[in-house]
Amino acid sequence: MVLVRRCLPSRKAILVGQNVSKDIEWLGLREGEDFKGVVDLCGVWRTWNPKFKTYSVFSQDHLVRRLLKGQLELSEKHCAEGDSVKSMKLFQLWRELHHEPEKLQREKEKLLEGAPEPSFAKRFPTFEGVCMGNRKTCTCGAPFFG
Repeated sequence: MVLVRRCLPSRKAILVGQNVSKDIEWLGLREGEDFKGVVDLCGVWRTWNPKFKTYSVFSQDHLVRRLLKGQLELSEKHCAEGDSVKSMKLFQLWRELHHEPEKLQREKEKLLEGAPEPSFAKRFPTFEGVCMGNRKTCTCGAPFFG
């Protein structure tokens, strides 16, 4: 934790990731002190689903499969380095599109095509002793949003 804190340009860093608030909590980081802000990919890629009349949120691998077709190799094994590359590619795509609402919406509609594969959290409710926040199998008691 101390190493991560030392590597961050405090009050300047924007943390980017999939459900990044959990990582922030696990690392004991504090907004305004250790970092400036957050871009949670779950939030920026959430998509209105007219079928269910609610927002749908997707796993990082589903986002990669639908939005970055063939640009990245997906692996069954969890890999922090690979996840960070996926996060940055998804963030870069969102940055390119977020000022063009029609283009962004077209990309989001791709996310609703076909059934998503079960997320890592659904396949592995606990990973290395850490609750992955799966609503049905949660062991940590953290609140759920959305």
